[in-house]
Amino acid sequence: MLQLCPPTTITTGKDMDIGIAKHLKINQLRLISAIAEHGQLGLAADELTLTQPAASRMLSEIENALGAKLFERHAKGMVPTLIGRALAQRSHNLLVELRDLSRDVEELKGGEGGITTVGAVTGAAVGFVIPAIRQLKAISPKAEIHINVESSEVLVHDLAAGKNDFVLARLPRGVDPSDFEIYPARTEVVNLVVREDHPLAHVDQVAISDLSGYEWVMQSHRAPIREAVEGAFLSAGAALPTNITNTTSLLAMIAILVSSSAIAPLASEVPDLLLGDKVGARLRVLPLKTRIVMSPYYLLLVKGRQLSPVANRLKALVTMELSKGNR
Repeated sequence: MLQLCPPTTITTGKDMDIGIAKHLKINQLRLISAIAEHGQLGLAADELTLTQPAASRMLSEIENALGAKLFERHAKGMVPTLIGRALAQRSHNLLVELRDLSRDVEELKGGEGGITTVGAVTGAAVGFVIPAIRQLKAISPKAEIHINVESSEVLVHDLAAGKNDFVLARLPRGVDPSDFEIYPARTEVVNLVVREDHPLAHVDQVAISDLSGYEWVMQSHRAPIREAVEGAFLSAGAALPTNITNTTSLLAMIAILVSSSAIAPLASEVPDLLLGDKVGARLRVLPLKTRIVMSPYYLLLVKGRQLSPVANRLKALVTMELSKGNR
């Protein structure tokens, strides 16, 4: 891999020479970014494998060279000043670009290899990302692909931090959409799944109002699928279920489903997989009178960040899968 931490320097140029130092070392940029992220000098020092006194000296050298305070010291941590916040954001973006440059060089040296990380909510991962990965693996078997299946909040946070190349997720509350390139993806239909010998498994049609008294297993409050289910109960004028086990684990949901009479709301792609010929799980989808639909998710990239060749190939394949799914 390329070494990004020797005494390489970044020259800002004459148009930036307005009291800002002409030269900043990569390790100094890493320190500024880490302090802004963690809000603690000690945690930033640990990340850079420095002692706290060494990190403190480095920060003082940076501030002296710039002639400006970058962080205010408070009892609960370090808060960036206006200049510190701007410099931390630029430092973070530059470090991500340098990391990706290193990765690109390794991909070019390795031919059809390369590394990419994609994040997705559960339904998108099962329905679109995994089929796209199988296609990519067929043409680039040496590609190293990581898939993170998390909540939208975690996915978008990790996207901004450079831990995901792109994600299929919803925009969390408080996130600025202008920070991202946003491509339409799709809405998700919610299926209510039970084991095949559940009392409702073989009825012709089920109303939401019939389900208040049953046991449920579902994601916790504020999860989009939970909000969609609760919205369906409220729209039907029905009481919300009270016998609920909360979990974010799909495996835990399935374990509870097969061992109890619980009802689990799942994005439709998941029961499609579980009930298909290749898995054949002994589960059933309840035939609802009214369809339950979640808010849409999107394909998101950080604006201005370049994707590596293998990430671009995967993104193109995911986009193709999404277009097929929307027909």
